[in-house]
Amino acid sequence: MARNLKALGLWRTALIASVRQDGPDLSARQMAIMLQVYLTDPPHTVRGLAAMLNISKPAVTRALDRLSLLGFIKRKRDAEDKRSVLVQRTVKGSVFLSDFAELVIDAGAVTPEDLATIRAEEELASAAKARLEAELTAASLDDVVAVEETVQ
Repeated sequence: MARNLKALGLWRTALIASVRQDGPDLSARQMAIMLQVYLTDPPHTVRGLAAMLNISKPAVTRALDRLSLLGFIKRKRDAEDKRSVLVQRTVKGSVFLSDFAELVIDAGAVTPEDLATIRAEEELASAAKARLEAELTAASLDDVVAVEETVQ
């Protein structure tokens, strides 16, 4: 549970820093599409993005409309299949995600207090594990002795 809270706290800190900036405020869907387009190899199509994210093509199209308006992606007709529209990266989109990545890195920076807490929790966990292993070993030995006494 502590790990989950730490991860959510990191995400919260990064999002708050992002919202406080003057830049655009992306929805989770828009950010998921951005990350998919920028972090995976092209080509990217509306159909492919919809399938990958398990959302409808109209939902992808609405998100792409906003991302295109912001200049974060551009759309281009596929020369080989005129029915298909390719989603392409832009320099502006790359800069946005690079800046967002810095916010995530800053949010995850470990303070000395965090490091001390992590070390203390690891020591407690290690001690608890050692106690449990000792108890299991003792219980196993007791079982072996009981079986030997039964056999004799």
